Amino acid sequence: MKHLLAAAVFMAATSGVALAAGTHAGGHQEEMAIGKPGADAKIKRTVNIAMSEKDDGRMVFEPAVLKVKAGETIRLKFTNKGETDHEFVMDTTEAVMEHKAVMEKFPEMEHADANSIRLAPGAKGEIIWTFANTGDFTFACLIPGHYDAGMKGDITVDAK
Repeated sequence: MKHLLAAAVFMAATSGVALAAGTHAGGHQEEMAIGKPGADAKIKRTVNIAMSEKDDGRMVFEPAVLKVKAGETIRLKFTNKGETDHEFVMDTTEAVMEHKAVMEKFPEMEHADANSIRLAPGAKGEIIWTFANTGDFTFACLIPGHYDAGMKGDITVDAK
């Protein structure tokens, strides 16, 4: 993700053209620190994740904490139960925060990365992911304002 974010920032800074629209196309088919796209045949379990807004203005993922085992392939099934678009991006905390900064500069940017999904209100989708390495990771909605409204969570990947 770092190389794509750096390229977007470089292009915007040097070309004078705003990259506010379009797709942040994915080169994330290779393994990332958090893992890689998984295969249907390897799925161990499914985790349902709802995206929504609360009456008090908070935006949330339910659940907001995921625990998996290194090497485990999970089907993450998403439902946007909210009234606005939401997205899910998972990665290291550092990478998510870098991505958040770019999204604040280019709010219309959309993703085509295997570790993310964006859904319109009422839409459903999924990510099949193999979590390769142990550690603590982050997921978030990086549409400007959503992270700050609470739309974030933690992934812990434990040893097998």
